[in-house]
Amino acid sequence: MSVTGVIDLSTLDRLVEADEIDTVVVAFVDIQGRLMGKRVTGRFFLDHVVGRDGAPGEGIEACDYLLTVDVEMNVLDGFEFATWERGYGDLRARPDLATLRVTPWIDRTALVLCDVVDSSTDAPVTVSPRQLLAAQLSRAAEHGLMVKFGSELEFFAYDAPYDTLARSGYRDLADHTSSWYNLDYHVLQTTKDEPLLRALRNGMLGAGLPVEFSKGEAAPGQHELNLRYSDALSMADHHTIYKNGAKEIAWSQDKAITFMAKPSIDQPGSSCHIHSSIWSLDDDRPLCPGDGDHHMSPVFRQWLGGLLAHSRELSLCFAPYVNSYKRYQPDSWAPTAIVWSPDNRTCGLRLVGHGAGMRVESRIPGADCNPYVAFAAVIAAGLDGIERGLDCGDPYVGNGYQADDVERIPSTLVEAIELFEGSELARTALGEDVHFHLLHSAREEWKAANNVVTEWELRRNFERI
Repeated sequence: MSVTGVIDLSTLDRLVEADEIDTVVVAFVDIQGRLMGKRVTGRFFLDHVVGRDGAPGEGIEACDYLLTVDVEMNVLDGFEFATWERGYGDLRARPDLATLRVTPWIDRTALVLCDVVDSSTDAPVTVSPRQLLAAQLSRAAEHGLMVKFGSELEFFAYDAPYDTLARSGYRDLADHTSSWYNLDYHVLQTTKDEPLLRALRNGMLGAGLPVEFSKGEAAPGQHELNLRYSDALSMADHHTIYKNGAKEIAWSQDKAITFMAKPSIDQPGSSCHIHSSIWSLDDDRPLCPGDGDHHMSPVFRQWLGGLLAHSRELSLCFAPYVNSYKRYQPDSWAPTAIVWSPDNRTCGLRLVGHGAGMRVESRIPGADCNPYVAFAAVIAAGLDGIERGLDCGDPYVGNGYQADDVERIPSTLVEAIELFEGSELARTALGEDVHFHLLHSAREEWKAANNVVTEWELRRNFERI
């Protein structure tokens, strides 16, 4: 196919007519950050899903329970958005045509992301991740701000397909990692993994995602592929398309990759470092650099002050699973202290860049976070810093793992749930409905973890107690 990347409807029409595209994946994002939707024939998509001659399209309908399930698609009681009592009706997913693109790693297929609306009223579904982020972007716009993000996703690669690893119970994963030693920035070892990494880079470029580079990370089989920063919604979309596409490409090569935060306790975890910067909505002027200490502007110091004040109570948005909190180990490259410092990787918040490229990197989120939720939390915290005139204070100097008298990232999901439940900012900035939805999802995750007896418990206790 000669056409790649983002396309418009007229181009799709031509590709469908020429039988170069026969399928469009019409998808929305669930609370875990996964793509949910339908595969639609190209002609039906053009004639009905998006409509013709200015007439509104039908979108697609899907059961509203999809925004209340857990990772294993279990139907969970106790949500307010969708319940058995209400009969689990339909929601409508309306394509955002700015996201329409060819996905070159799947034959003759395009993809479009959708906004989720009520099937009767067309009102946005506030608990859907894309709308959740859009609400915070509207708040930023009221301050005359545009927020730009970059998210750096790390993952582990395995020389075995998903089904094989699942049938083995995910035992002996180290025997299947694509390398046997730390490959951080290592060119020789990443050459061995190049068939997969090259397919990831070129596949994403072919889908119109702005790939910068890939590199080895600090554990056997661990890699990172970075996409160029963008406005918040585009970056979250790119993040999600990449994450889904990377798994599909790995599967096509009889390999597997995981974005779990901590697949192995004796190796570093996989992060999603989130870089945020603020810009003038009127003239796209960077607002982070200034004449103050460390060349920071007053408003950027306030933005950073908000992140310092609220990252602990919003940690649920950055680390949503039981496994997420096993990543926060001393001297592991995952931070434990909520302090800031210029270019210091032991701190939860790192000041990086200069001039227009100045930004703050939150090293707190794991690769398992939902980018829409995590970005929304960063914006809510940063805006509160601006609204209340908070200042970030002096930077921390030294090893953040050994810092005394500083706030720490929660050590368990239970602690994070308690903090999020009591967060006035989460209730007011995200909204009561979103606050409850995220909180209930986390409680159900903790309940599921307590309904399992692990191999560790059996090995430790079966004979000896």
